[in-house]
Amino acid sequence: MQRTRIKICGLTRPEDVAAVATAGADAAGFVFYPKSPRYVTPERAGELIAGLPPFVTATGLFVNASPDEVAATVKASRVTLLQFHGDETAAQCAAAAEAANTRYLSVFRVKPDTHQDELLEYERICRASSPLFAGLLLDTWVDAYGGAGKVFDWSLVPKDLAHRAVLSGGLSVHNATGAVAQLRPYAVDISSGVEASKGIKDPERIAAFVRAVRAADALISGT
Repeated sequence: MQRTRIKICGLTRPEDVAAVATAGADAAGFVFYPKSPRYVTPERAGELIAGLPPFVTATGLFVNASPDEVAATVKASRVTLLQFHGDETAAQCAAAAEAANTRYLSVFRVKPDTHQDELLEYERICRASSPLFAGLLLDTWVDAYGGAGKVFDWSLVPKDLAHRAVLSGGLSVHNATGAVAQLRPYAVDISSGVEASKGIKDPERIAAFVRAVRAADALISGT
């Protein structure tokens, strides 16, 4: 059976980390962008990550951070995957990842007029930039960093890219099954869609989101 990977981002409390693990998510995200309401210091992230069980990936989200800042944050927090979510070029993402010697995701913020060939070309450039490149994260373009809980047109994603991309932007318990069944991404990433308030996760919404994704997996596999 297909198994879509699930990342819950923007964790700030031990109980939220525990809820992610209990629900069976595959990755936990920590935001290192000081202007975000979900920001945690590298040291605080390290304390939270210490509570993760084995085989749950600790991911660090960065916005326009320097290579030195990224390397220092990785050392202090012990995240094992980077996510560049700002205006970084492919070369800048590669340089920061090389400084930290850590694999990374690069965001592509999808606009209404984005063409499929743009996504494929950007992925090609990223992959050629560094062996540490792990994949694209597709989010909704807004005049800010992060999709602001808004959905983009999933039909813009090429079928031959979706299966190795991470889908983000406006996902929720209500649309997750349809999104995964339609696009069949490698993974999904959610933050505000499972919150009681900014930076405070709701364990019931986390569990419901995981169930919704698994329902799509079952549909795809015909079970």
